[in-house]
Parts: sequence; C-alpha cells; structure tokens
Amino acid sequence: MDRIADVWGARTPHGRGTSWPVRVDQQLADGVGESDVDRWVQSACVLCSNGCGCDIAVKDGRIVGVRGREADVVNRGRLGPKGLYGSWQAHGRDRLTTPLIRRGGALVETDWDTAMSAVVQRSRQLLDETGPLSHGFYTSGQLFLEEYYTLGVIGKAGIGTPHMDGNTRLCTATAAAALKETFGADGQPACHADIDLCDALFLFGHNMAATQTVMWARVLDRIAGPDRPLVVVVDPRRTPTAEVADVHLAPLPGTNQALMNGLLRAVIENGWVDDDYVSAHTLGFDELKATVEPYTPERVAEICRISPDGLLRAAEVFGTSERVLSTVLQGFYQSHQATAASCQVNNLHLLRGMIGRPGGGVLQMNGQPTAQNTREAGANGDLPGFRNWDNPAHVDELARLWNVDPLTIPHWAPPTHAMQIWRYAEQGSIRFLWISATNPAVSLPELARIRRVLEREDLFVIAQDAFRTETTELADVVLPAAMWGEKQGTFTNLSRVVHLSEQAVAPPGEARSDLDIFLDYARRMGFRDLDGAALVKWEDAEGAFEAWRECSRGRPCDYTDLSYEKLRGGSGIPWGGERLYADGVFPTDADRCEDYGHDLLTGASTTPADYQARRPDGRAFLKAAEYTPAPERTSDEYPFIGTTGRSVYHFHTRTKTKRAPELQKAAPDPWIEISAADASSLGVGEGDVVRVESERGGVEVPVRIGRCRDGVVFLPFHYGFQAANELTHTEWDPVSKQPLFKISAVRIRSV
Repeated sequence: MDRIADVWGARTPHGRGTSWPVRVDQQLADGVGESDVDRWVQSACVLCSNGCGCDIAVKDGRIVGVRGREADVVNRGRLGPKGLYGSWQAHGRDRLTTPLIRRGGALVETDWDTAMSAVVQRSRQLLDETGPLSHGFYTSGQLFLEEYYTLGVIGKAGIGTPHMDGNTRLCTATAAAALKETFGADGQPACHADIDLCDALFLFGHNMAATQTVMWARVLDRIAGPDRPLVVVVDPRRTPTAEVADVHLAPLPGTNQALMNGLLRAVIENGWVDDDYVSAHTLGFDELKATVEPYTPERVAEICRISPDGLLRAAEVFGTSERVLSTVLQGFYQSHQATAASCQVNNLHLLRGMIGRPGGGVLQMNGQPTAQNTREAGANGDLPGFRNWDNPAHVDELARLWNVDPLTIPHWAPPTHAMQIWRYAEQGSIRFLWISATNPAVSLPELARIRRVLEREDLFVIAQDAFRTETTELADVVLPAAMWGEKQGTFTNLSRVVHLSEQAVAPPGEARSDLDIFLDYARRMGFRDLDGAALVKWEDAEGAFEAWRECSRGRPCDYTDLSYEKLRGGSGIPWGGERLYADGVFPTDADRCEDYGHDLLTGASTTPADYQARRPDGRAFLKAAEYTPAPERTSDEYPFIGTTGRSVYHFHTRTKTKRAPELQKAAPDPWIEISAADASSLGVGEGDVVRVESERGGVEVPVRIGRCRDGVVFLPFHYGFQAANELTHTEWDPVSKQPLFKISAVRIRSV
C-alpha cells in the first residue's frame, strides 16, 4: 500500500465498545526483507504526540526500518506516514558528527573538550559578572524525560535561573494552562480507548487527520463501523477532518471564545446539565451562566460568521449524547483567548458530568511527542512534579529532594515563558542562551526579529542538534546530538502513556546523547549540593529515571509504579491509570494544586489567600470569560486573516522529515490556501505564485484553492526558505503565554 497516497491505511471497522482491531504497519529500506533484519528494538514513534509503539529494525549496525507494535494501547500496530518514513530515514543523512565553534565569523570543526570548555568558560564568566539571570535555556518537545529532568535540575538548582522554556510554549502550553485552570493540575483526563466508546466526538481547532494520523485512523474505523459516533468539527478550513463531520462550524479565526460561550448557553438553556454533578463537583456555575447568557445563537453567528442553526445542532449533539469525547489543539491554542476558549471545552464536559467516564472526557492535546515531559520534569519553567511555584511547601520539598538551599530555586516570580526569554535576550539581559533540539529561526513568530536576536554580539548561543539548521548557522557553539534510536529514554504521549525507547544503534561520529551533554556540562561546572556531593547524581538514563520517580512520588504525575522493567512489556503504560477523575475529585486543594489560577481575560494571578478563600476542596472550576476582539484584525490594507498549520507529511521545521524522500517528494514546497471566491476576486488561479505580506514581512508561494472559508488564508509553517512565520506577530495569550500564530492580518498580490 502506498502510504503517501493513502495516508491512513486500510480500514478495520469496529463498533462501539469493541476493541480496535490490530493492523501492523511496516516499512523497510529498499532491498531489506524481514529475514534480513538482525534484531528488532523496542521504541515508540516521536513524530507526533500520539507516541505510537513501534520496533526499530537493525541490520549491520544500521537502522533499516520500523514496524508498529500490535500490543500497544495507543496504535495497535499502526504507523502514519511520518513514522513509517521520517522516523528513521534521516539518520544517515547530513548528520552533525563533530562539534563546531565560531572562529572569525565562521563555524569550524573542533573537539568536544574545546567546545565544552568554551561553553563552561562563558557560563562561569557570566555567573560571576551578572548572576544566574544571565542564563536562558530554550529546549524542545523532542528530548526524553530523563534529559528534561536533568536539564531542569541543572537550571533550577545548579544555576538558579527562572529563564527555562521551550518550543512547547509555541505548541501546547495552552493545554497545560487550561487543565490547571479547571482541574488544578496538568494531565489529560481521557484516553485513546474513549474513541472506541464515545457516541459523539468534538474536535475543537484540531485537524486530527493531519496532525495525529494514527489517531484519525481509529476515528475513521469507528465511522466505518456500526454505531458510529456523530462528529462535530470546529475549524475555519474544510480539512479532511471536517469533510467527515456531521456538523462543521467554521468560525472566523479569533472568535473561538464567542463560539464556546454560545455553545455553553445553549446547553444550559435546554436543560442538558447534570445538576447533581455540577453541585457536588464544581465551583462557579452561577457566574458562568451569567457570563454566557448574552451569547444568543444570533449574536454568536454575527461575531463568528457561522449559521445559528449549526451552532444549535452542535449544542444538541453535545447535550444529548450519552458519551462525548472532545479534543482540542492549535486552532484554539494558537488563537485569541486561547486559554479562555479551551477552558470552556472543559466546562461543557463538567456541566454534563462527562469527565473520567468511559467514552466521555477531554483530551487537551499535545502536538509534540514529549511535550508532556517538559511540563512534568520542569524543563519548560514549571517546577518538577507539577509543584506550585507559589507554594513554599512545594519549593521546600523540592529543595530537600535535591539537597539545596530553597533560595537557590528561583520562585520569587512565575517562571519566564519563551516569548519573554527571547525578549530578554533582545534587550541584552540574557547573554547565554542554550538551544536544544529545536529550530527557533523557523518556528518562532516574527522571524526577522528572531534572526536579529540570534546575531547579537553580546549573546552567546549554544545550539544542540543532530543536523545543521537555520538556527545552528547563527550559533557560537554547535553540539552534535544523538537522535531517537541512538540513545535510551522514556517519553509520555498525549494521553499520559509512557513508552521506553531503547538504544538500537550507536550515534554517528562523535555525536552524544542530550543526556550525556547535560551531564558533561554539570560535571565541568562543578554543581554541588549542600553536603558537597555532586548535584546531579546519576550517570545514565535509567539512573535519571529512578531519580525522576522519586521526584514525582506523591504528586499528580506519580511515576513510582513504573520502571524500565515494566515498560519493556508489549505496550506503553499510562501514569495515573487509564482515566483521571473518575471519582469526581480533582487536585484543587490549596496544598496540592499546581497553580492558583488566573483571570482568563487579563492573565492576572490569583493570590494564595484568595484561592484558599474559595475552598475548592477537590472541586473543579467553571471559569468564565467574555469574548473580546482579537488584537490584530483585518483592514483595507490587510484584508485577509492569515493562519498557519501543518502538512500531513511534515513535522515542525522539517529537520527530519525533509530528509525522508517519500515525505519530501509529497510536500516539497510551501503554498497558500484560499477560498474559491477569494481567488476569483484576486484574479488568481491554482498554482499561480503570489506574495503574501503582513506588516512584518512577506513570502512568495503558489496558490491552492478550495479549503479555506472566505476571508481566511492558510500557510504551512514547516518551510524555512519561505517561512509562514515571517508574517506572524509577537503577541501571546495572557494566561498560557502561547503565541497567536493563527490571527495575522495579511494582503495578497500577484507576482
């Protein structure tokens, strides 16, 4: 089967309540048959947040293919095109195999000792001159849990800097924020098996057909079987996901909060509320009801430019279905009022008592395979183990665990989010920036500005990667890193399922695992605990995992029931059980919660005293917010709303997937997507090259006609040579701090 042409593979229909049938997908290098494989090594795919269990094929010390693991709870043997091709084909192409250092304006090869000595010398110099606030760390959703935890300990207890975040801030920071605001802590309530059990599936800003192809195959198999679920899709584009929907709502980008308030109002007005559940397990119903009351179908239709009948039909599906599963992704997370709108999805489920029930729950989705681990382990700024920055007892607990002075751990203010880290680097207060496994010179908004920041003479940039990228070319030191399959570690997918990825082959040349690089830095810096012992006490991945287990003990993300031995079974294992909150008890107690919450409109923090005064006592919060207009809107000069997103064939900035011939051939170049009516008014046809411009920059790309609603244009963000992020602006959600990639005012002219 051609899995480029047939992205989701053959159907295996099944009815509600039956197990998803097994279908094992496999791809081997040309000329290699199954009998030629020397061994199969356990792993899981790292090219989307699904985290599909797989085995790596090894022959003569090389990775030669991959196959799905039939026993895995996530994928039951299936793999998507990115997993089948992109997960392993990049390993032998264009790899960084030796460290590089900038000399005379150019990057030249060097040895590890010279490269690390330069890093350590600059780090010590800045710590002596200006202190820990001179240091920033910008990481990824691509490393392993053990590497994130090690980095978190180095940054928070070794250096003492609050300036730690990563590209997960661009991707799914709103998922964590919405979960914390509603339930008191991060962690997805639902699971993949809920697709097999639901009567209705709502996808809020989530083009699952492109972003999680194997998960979408599971949905397609339910749709093809008996007792199919009703599908409701919220997306301004008519994507392949929307094409199978029973109800497709296409609101204007930036109006999600108005839409959600309208849905909530309709559910309340029609009496589709589980009053007993709301009374026993939530706080804030009266305020929520009053806030959504003005959002009549007619008013919402006017704001969002949708049909009022469509809104009411969607509300009816949600309000009358026995089991509803909702997923949320970038169409909400990267848009205006991101956290507010995502919290309203949680509210819908709480109103119906649809949390922790088989077939009924919420997946505030992740986009990257290890985004969950950055949040759990503290590499993104959060304290490890879902601890609360504002709770002195949590900080003291962490200080005892690490045997450091609590004052070393920076908790005098919230951690510095990614957009602020880059602003501090722009202003010159951050002068040491360590970038690992990500390519911000393509992925961040307003790229002209980012290039200027990276080129600053007073900013020392370390780029740690497996390939030369747009970012490594602007670094002072480049460290060659091992990839998936070349190192050992664990990672946690969108539904809390933990997989162990074993080392299959040695990394090429002098490349080292990210864990080994961080450990080398810690040793050279001489970080010590209060007893004078090494601060970082482990030397390998399993040792780091054991240390992490202790750090997570007793916290909502408790890993103490897991071990490498258990994870070597046939399937990944979720922490916390299959579903969370089946008992209706949430981690909102003041001494347990991860965050005291915020005002959804302004981002203002709730004080500990105000939080305690509400006495949540294990109840969830029904947080409400008015709709407000987006900060950037169309005008006569810039008459279109530009949004960005993914191609089904590429992942992020194509560092890996462009090196897979099948994927690169399928989507070699960027494009712009516009409606047929807009194409006609502009006088452009399919394939015509146009220039798309915002106030910040422009790109020249060919036209595709058909999927967007009128007034909206779409560009994929993967392509560094004509990057969509030349157009996007430096604005972010007040709560999650996630950039607003989805609402740039643009104009189009023929080239």
